[in-house]
Amino acid sequence: MTTRPSWLLDPGEPRNAPSVPQGVEYHRVLAGDQRRIGRGILAIVLLAAGFVLFPTVIGWGLATVDVRFGNTPPIIGGTDYTPLYHAGSMISLGLLIPWSMLIQRWLYGVPGASLHSVTSRFRFDLFGRSLVALAPAWLVVITLGFLAPVAEVPWSQTDLVAMFLATLLLTPLQAAGEEYGVRGLIFRVVGGWTRRPRAGLVAGTVVTAVLFTLAHGSTDPYIIVWYLVLFSGLAIITWRTGGLEIAVLLHAVLNTASLVMAPYLRIDLGGALTDRSAGVGSPYQLVPALAVVVITAIVWWATRRTGPALTPVNTRTPAREPAYDQAT
Repeated sequence: MTTRPSWLLDPGEPRNAPSVPQGVEYHRVLAGDQRRIGRGILAIVLLAAGFVLFPTVIGWGLATVDVRFGNTPPIIGGTDYTPLYHAGSMISLGLLIPWSMLIQRWLYGVPGASLHSVTSRFRFDLFGRSLVALAPAWLVVITLGFLAPVAEVPWSQTDLVAMFLATLLLTPLQAAGEEYGVRGLIFRVVGGWTRRPRAGLVAGTVVTAVLFTLAHGSTDPYIIVWYLVLFSGLAIITWRTGGLEIAVLLHAVLNTASLVMAPYLRIDLGGALTDRSAGVGSPYQLVPALAVVVITAIVWWATRRTGPALTPVNTRTPAREPAYDQAT
């Protein structure tokens, strides 16, 4: 008797290529007969290069336009967080989606599309159900964090409209880029270094959470706790659902809502995005952290009968976990 998928998990029609292993969890797709740690480190280094080079190259190119309008964006040492600089930053990080896919294909021979999910497609049905079920409460938690008084800076009406449009159109792309790079590629790389799936899950979750927290450069304890909980929760959700859809959704709602609210509250957006020093955070950071724990628990409960989603199995070819070479 086949177990019926939960309301949250509808595997849909798989599009996996033969190079995608069968019957494995999301984070084990790159696991092989050898751990290939050197190759994995190279993959992480290449991804990190994309995190740095794409914003730098695009930022410098757009800065020439900003300068003509009398602005000095942060990429050239200024403090003018302009809509053009903002749009360039969002597009740059969005490029991590094809970059992550290319790295996976080049170093592991696994099609980039498999980063979407265990079915090698972005499951819009799952994304839509999660948008209805999870996003409203998540949005409320994020919005309440802006009720505290903040220092204001002037924004022109033109910049407000341009920032609003750039945020709505491009910030979801930026959030998705970071998810494909971190919860997608790095999670799989590190998750394939262990001999057992659960050990890989723990390693992948811890490493991605710690690395991404360090990349944000905060020294405030509240912000650090918030980041560690958020990034760990997104990794667990990705493992449990077998794809990046819900992680992308939560990350996109968080960033889009935050970046839309900031200009209209006259917040110094450039300073807010770069200053994560001790004392900047507040105890309220624990509220969204708790919300992430609750959302993660909901996803786990919704998949309690199915367990973590697996790549589809061809009944003609038995699925198996790789048998590691003891010498590696």
